[in-house]
Amino acid sequence: MLLLEFAVVIAAILIGARIGGIGLGVMGGLGLAVLTFAFGLKPATAPIDVMLMIVAVITAAGCLQAAGGMDYLVRIAENLLRRHPKRITWFAPLVTYTFTLFAGTGHVAYSVLPVIAEVARESGVRPERPLSISVISSQAGITASPISAATVALLSLLSPAGVHLSDILMIAIPATLIGTMAGALVASRLGVELDLDPVYKARLASGELQPIDSSARPALPAAAKWSVWIFLAAAFSVVLLGSFPALRPSWGSGDSLVRLEMSQAIEIIMLSAAALILLVSRVHPEQVVRDSVFRAGAAAVIGIFGVAWMGDTFIQGNMSFFSHNIQSAVTAAPWLFALALFAMSILLYSQAATIRALMPLGIALGIPAPALIAMFPSVNGYFFIPNYPTVIAAINFDQTGTTRIGRWLLNHSFMLPGLTCSAASVSSGFALAGWLL
Repeated sequence: MLLLEFAVVIAAILIGARIGGIGLGVMGGLGLAVLTFAFGLKPATAPIDVMLMIVAVITAAGCLQAAGGMDYLVRIAENLLRRHPKRITWFAPLVTYTFTLFAGTGHVAYSVLPVIAEVARESGVRPERPLSISVISSQAGITASPISAATVALLSLLSPAGVHLSDILMIAIPATLIGTMAGALVASRLGVELDLDPVYKARLASGELQPIDSSARPALPAAAKWSVWIFLAAAFSVVLLGSFPALRPSWGSGDSLVRLEMSQAIEIIMLSAAALILLVSRVHPEQVVRDSVFRAGAAAVIGIFGVAWMGDTFIQGNMSFFSHNIQSAVTAAPWLFALALFAMSILLYSQAATIRALMPLGIALGIPAPALIAMFPSVNGYFFIPNYPTVIAAINFDQTGTTRIGRWLLNHSFMLPGLTCSAASVSSGFALAGWLL
């Protein structure tokens, strides 16, 4: 029976991932229906708090994009990269990492990838090098961002054990930065130099390459800068309230003291930030829901809804089996669970959905919270099969043809930097967890 239930879960994930978009979530719902009505499993509690937090964050991020704040940040990043063109393989991933860190979504990389490709080509640097690690770092930043859906999901799961947001960030941020720099080191050695690349030379000879467009960019809205400051203030407030619970409002006293939950604090702050951005920028709300950040975030919410609900139901319905057959092995070698998280993220294409689908099992198996935090970056395995949107975008933005998918599918430009970043991040996470927690 267990194998049949597991087959239903895997089939729902594979079919949903193939459909894409909200397909993952609705297929998770269908899988849940089969588990409930055909196998008789009791549905777990739906992840409502996580979904509401993500909705609040993507609403604020969507307002930031609509107000021109994303474009303002891209202009700053472009100026930085053009001042140090020969070091773009090191600076570009730091730019995309920082964007994700403060925006909470890796999709902000779309706006800066064309700039990276252009600056690399202008300076004679093989674009594959900065583009590959920049895509990887844009996703690594998700597991370090205080307002990302993945971090919010992890915090909601670990907070009952007394884990605060600061506990996650003090491990995740330095660990993913170390992983990003290790990945950049590997990326800096990818392929031959640009002027020696046969594909690039063939495109030059055929006239296939388009000239670099250096025309002036349109002026930004006057409120673009203000929208950035409002959003950053909101993100900083989330970190502050998550790190110091005493700052959150409380009611009652003594044993009846009730403090504002962190999930509610995030929802209130980010919705307020969205409101302030709309008031300052006077952006029409319809523009917010049409832009890429909000649409991508909304799809993620649906994905978490279906997949996490289905995953929780399967795990809770078979917890006795997992406890008796897996607990000892995972407790003795926690890195085995990191491999499971990595493999699941390849299937789900979502760090948050992976956390909600599999992390409850790690908690139930008794893996210590510091170890689970250390393994957090292992959910960044989306690059393994090169069909994630940011991966495809980077390939398309590279007119030189150096960023590509190999003949054997898995020998693509992102594999070595991605594996290096993931391994270095998790290894650093364990070292930091043992030292700090």
